[in-house]
Amino acid sequence: MTLEDKHRKLKEYILSLGSVAVAYSAGVDSTFLLKTAHEVLGEHCVAFTAVSSLFAKEELEEAVEFCKKEGIKHYCISLDLLKEECFHTNPSNRCYYCKHKIFGAMMEKAKEEGIGFILEGSNLDDLGDYRPGRRAIEELEIKSPMLEVSLTKKDIRELSKKLGLPTATKQSAACLASRIPYGQEITKEKLVLIEQGERVLKNLGFTYYRVRLHGNLARIEVKACDIERLAKKEIREKVTTEFRKIGFSYVSLDLEGYRMGSLNEVL
Repeated sequence: MTLEDKHRKLKEYILSLGSVAVAYSAGVDSTFLLKTAHEVLGEHCVAFTAVSSLFAKEELEEAVEFCKKEGIKHYCISLDLLKEECFHTNPSNRCYYCKHKIFGAMMEKAKEEGIGFILEGSNLDDLGDYRPGRRAIEELEIKSPMLEVSLTKKDIRELSKKLGLPTATKQSAACLASRIPYGQEITKEKLVLIEQGERVLKNLGFTYYRVRLHGNLARIEVKACDIERLAKKEIREKVTTEFRKIGFSYVSLDLEGYRMGSLNEVL
């Protein structure tokens, strides 16, 4: 299928559902999905955003602003996953419990509001990575429209660009807990460290980055082409100073560069 064919089939699929709530994180995939669903269903499409210390505050602000700009009814659903032992102990299938809790809460809200289906933004490329959360999505029968029409990340970025969406070139997002190695406890304090560290990198102009937390050491990942820039004396010293102010004792640069799911490499 051509890209236009996939987009057309996506709209047809969503239209057939009648009324939907899009699980909206302000990321690349969910923004495109929400834009498309709202275009097709109008007021019969709403957005659900999970609010938690697991997600950067900037992402919530962007989600609120986008829905306001587009005239989309937006519900923020607060969750405290750190109270859940199956989550904060950080087992390798942590994402299963997380998705189950988040989508379970969304299902309750959808039932209250008389909404027929919940949509989420998985794309075809996601099937090639370790994603235990996928099982929760399937168990709860959450719809994944972009998988139905075989849209890839590249497809979504291209279509987002055509639609003029601000997320067309945005870094792929993941919850802050994904920066903490499996088996190491997830705490609010650690999540705040990670969020503040990544904000430093963003403010310095880096566009693809992760701050992986190993005890009191920050392992920074940036794109391979940005490693040389970060290693320059002025930037290196700025990053080190700011990270120590935040609370890190040691700051390191991963020479392999930014890559999604790098903590899965030890599984």
